[in-house]
Amino acid sequence: WNSLRPKGGGKPTGVLMEHIEKDFGGFDSFKTAFAKAAASQFGSGWAWLVKDGDQLAIVKTGNANTPIAQGQKPLLTVDVWEHAYYLDYQNRRADYIAAIMDHLMNWEFAAQNLAA
Repeated sequence: WNSLRPKGGGKPTGVLMEHIEKDFGGFDSFKTAFAKAAASQFGSGWAWLVKDGDQLAIVKTGNANTPIAQGQKPLLTVDVWEHAYYLDYQNRRADYIAAIMDHLMNWEFAAQNLAA
């Protein structure tokens, strides 16, 4: 679970932030698009920030599927299966996603994956 860390969240820096600004028009636009993708994943699955060619993209996959199978490079992911949030958030998936993005997202891990 390297995509999450205690005292994470906030905004990325450096090259990752430059890519987010270029590819999504700013961090707020990225955050909105990522949360929308995660919240709209029907049933069990994942929301991903990936590198797709020369740009970053947000994708969602169902069940145990991975963007690697589509030739995309995962930078980080959020689990949106019910088991990940139901005890704390019941059916409030959007609140769970917001909490992860604001407090747990591991931007350092994503930056390392981008650089690798």
